[in-house]
Amino acid sequence: MHERIEADSGRATDLGMMRRALLAAQSAAVKGEVPVGAVVARGGEVLAVAANEREATGDPTAHAELLAIRRASAATGGWRLTGCTLYATLEPCPMCAGAAHASRLSRLVYAAPDPKAGYAGTLHNIPADKRLNHTLLVEGGLLEESAAAQLRDFFQNRRQRPGKTTESPFP
Repeated sequence: MHERIEADSGRATDLGMMRRALLAAQSAAVKGEVPVGAVVARGGEVLAVAANEREATGDPTAHAELLAIRRASAATGGWRLTGCTLYATLEPCPMCAGAAHASRLSRLVYAAPDPKAGYAGTLHNIPADKRLNHTLLVEGGLLEESAAAQLRDFFQNRRQRPGKTTESPFP
């Protein structure tokens, strides 16, 4: 899935990629998944797009970020994603932040911080931990309100259904 997004400037590329991640998150919500989407790109080239698939697969590791990293590695033919950026609609959890580190991504851009599980600056910052053998640049807050609104709406709708008690980290 190599697709080119117009790369007239870094900011325009970042916005385009995050919008793609938000669309992936929206598709996840329609399927009953927590709406988190991710894109891995190199410059203006989309290498992979993914959304949460935990409910569909029964796999606790089927987070959007991890799936996007796996697919980008398959697309490039190697596990090192140096020069690539991971765009995620929600700040990665410890597992996904660790995968971003292990894959040697150069950059992580996320939309909404996660006050309950964020490990890219909120509770801890795995990608920037100098004790590790690799660090990557982290930028948060790009299209934050759009991502947070998706999550709030999803959890609000879930709470309104009988038998659902899922709690949202987004008031």
